[in-house]
Amino acid sequence: MSAGKTSVLITGCSPGGIGHALAMVFHKRGCHVIATARNTAALESMRDVGMSVVQLDVTDTASIAVCKAEVAKITDGRLDILVNNAGRTHTIPALDMELDDVRATYEANVFGPMLMCQAFIGLLIPARGLIVNISSVSTVVPYLFGAIYSSTKGAINVYSRALRMELRPFGVRVMVAMTGTVRSNIASHFPRALPPGSLYRPVDDVFQWRLTFSQTSATMPTEVYARKLVGAALRGEGWLGGLVGGSPDWFWAGGMALTGWMATLIPTWLSERLVARFFGIGRMGRRIQEAARAKKD
Repeated sequence: MSAGKTSVLITGCSPGGIGHALAMVFHKRGCHVIATARNTAALESMRDVGMSVVQLDVTDTASIAVCKAEVAKITDGRLDILVNNAGRTHTIPALDMELDDVRATYEANVFGPMLMCQAFIGLLIPARGLIVNISSVSTVVPYLFGAIYSSTKGAINVYSRALRMELRPFGVRVMVAMTGTVRSNIASHFPRALPPGSLYRPVDDVFQWRLTFSQTSATMPTEVYARKLVGAALRGEGWLGGLVGGSPDWFWAGGMALTGWMATLIPTWLSERLVARFFGIGRMGRRIQEAARAKKD
């Protein structure tokens, strides 16, 4: 690695996603980017422009250990920024969950970042580094058919708050990226359908609309989101213990992020009613009841 360059390890860098866009922007800002993915063949173009490419499956402890050893060699035992971006979406009614599917989402979205923080802390402490955990605006509003996904990101929020406090004695910071709707191919990676016995079969069209909601509703271009996040991450420690000028503890960006932030300023009961109105829960209820009556007749 070139001397003096900020080292950045990003999980989940396959083309078309947020991780790939972040890698490109960090690289353009003069950082040494270590791009990772389960399938590194998809990252060869990143290697061609000067990034390091390392295979990594964040749900596999052996893979994490091998990655850590390789990154330590690349960076001489220091890591300035760790971006926990890898994850999976999970859109399904809460009552239609399949437990193995839920476990897989928690492995990727919760346990993966936890394992990465634990594994790489020895490289982050010498650099007084920064951990960036990618979360979601859906953690502060009730996201229709998003109970599983939102709960994984909610877990990351709470984990990050405690982690931030615990790492303060070591000079390592934690930034949570509260992400709104951002252009990505993640929605196409995990297709789901309502099971035959779902209570929501009468409103399957609403479910189908919800599957692509993040890509059709005030969606921010991936590159715009990446520029904003990278700019915030590279602010450094700031002054007065990070109170002035440094990377924020909470970073809000993406479509509807401002709306999500504003929802935190009003009572929960009110935000829940407003979001229910936005998603048309009243109309859904009437359609479900009508379908039940028709079936009974």
